Amino acid sequence: MTHPRLALVTAAAARDLDEDLSPLAYALHEYGLPFDIVSWDDARIDWSRYDLAVLRSTWDYTTRLHEFLDWADRVSRATRLVNPLDVIRWNTDKHYLGDLARAGVASVASHFIEPGEDAATLLDRFLHKHAMGEFVVKPSVGAGSRDAQRYGREEHATALAHAQRLLDAGRSVLLQPYLDRVDEHGETALIFFDGVFSHAIRKGPLLKRGEGPTRALFAAEHITPRTPTADELRVAADALAEIPFEKPLLYARVDLILDGAGKPCVLELELTEPSLFFAQAKGAARPFVEAIAQRLG
Repeated sequence: MTHPRLALVTAAAARDLDEDLSPLAYALHEYGLPFDIVSWDDARIDWSRYDLAVLRSTWDYTTRLHEFLDWADRVSRATRLVNPLDVIRWNTDKHYLGDLARAGVASVASHFIEPGEDAATLLDRFLHKHAMGEFVVKPSVGAGSRDAQRYGREEHATALAHAQRLLDAGRSVLLQPYLDRVDEHGETALIFFDGVFSHAIRKGPLLKRGEGPTRALFAAEHITPRTPTADELRVAADALAEIPFEKPLLYARVDLILDGAGKPCVLELELTEPSLFFAQAKGAARPFVEAIAQRLG
C-alpha cells in the first residue's frame, strides 16, 4: 500500500531556526504519517510526488515575494498547497489590514505609502491624524519585525529616511501608531487549527527605540504561554471570519495588542508561515497533525 506523502516546506536559511519542526516531526512519526522536510526553492524537488505541501518556515520570502508567489502557483498545480495560493497572495502583503478594518474588525490603525508617492507629505499627514508619542515604520511585505522600527515624533527625519529607503527599493511602507501598552502587556498570539482555538502565547515587545530596524531573518522573541481573555478570543474570531476565502484554514495565527483603552486589536493575521509555538503548548502538535491527516484523507 502506498502511503500519502507530506512535504513540510521550509527555507534553507530557516531550517535550523524553526523550533516547531522538531515537535511536529515527532508528532507525525507518532501518528504514522510519512513526510519530508524540504526547502521551497530547491529546484530538485518534484512536488507532484507529494499529496500535500504544508507551508511552515519559508521565512526568506519577504525579499523574494514575486519568486515565492510564482513558486506557490507552480506547486498548487502539482499538488495541494496549504494554506492555499489565494490566501498566500492576500496575506503576504499587509494591505490586508485595510480589508479587516473596512470589515469592522478591531485593528491597529494602518496607513500605507506606495512607491512613487510623496513620503514626506504622507508621513506628515499620518502624524497630524494620530496624536501618539511614537509610531512604527515597516514594509508592507515583511515578517518577524524585519526592517521594522519604532520612532518618536522628534525622529521625523530618521523615520522619513527609513521609509524612503524602503520605497526606493520598490517596497510599500506601512505606518502605524505605536500602542505603548505593548511594553507592559506584550502581544497575544492565538493559534487556530481548522478554525478551532488551540493555544496562545505572549510575545514581549520587539521594537525598541534607537536600535534601528533589524536586518536578521527575524527579531529575537521572548515567548511564554498565555491564557487569552474573552475579548481577545472574540476579536480573533472576528478576524478569522473576515478572511475572504474558503474556511476553515489548516492553521491561522492572530496577533493582538491592546489599544489605548485596553481593548484588543489585530496587529497581524498570520496565515502563510507563522510560528505555531508548540514548545509553549505541550501536546499542541497532535491536533495539528490530525488536521493534516484529515486533508490527506
